Amino acid sequence: MIIQIKATNIELNESLRIFVEEKVSELKKNLVKFEEVPQKGREKIDVRVEIGRTTHHHKKGDVFRAEIQVYLPKQLLRAVVKNIDLRSAIIEARDELDREIRKYKGKRLGRARGWARKVKMTSRNMSLFKRK
Repeated sequence: MIIQIKATNIELNESLRIFVEEKVSELKKNLVKFEEVPQKGREKIDVRVEIGRTTHHHKKGDVFRAEIQVYLPKQLLRAVVKNIDLRSAIIEARDELDREIRKYKGKRLGRARGWARKVKMTSRNMSLFKRK
């Protein structure tokens, strides 16, 4: 999993970079299954994080923004959060993306189980027509 971090209208210091990498790497536990699937022309899982201030002149309100994009096989998952504090915006975006990843995994698993169910039923029906 490759994590790319981009800072907009703020300085990306070492402590902030470590914090972002730490929080985003927590998503890896739900992405283990997707690491096995190869993709054309890029890494298996690509994560892009953009953090920053929305404006220079506002001092109050939701002025910090965190956006996390995860590129999975045949799917792009994205979370955008605005908040008063930058670190809480990063945490909220990570939590939102974690929910989306679990939802996507459930859909893929459901499709696979549905296909297996159809194969099982057709094989049962084929065995019924055989003579003993």
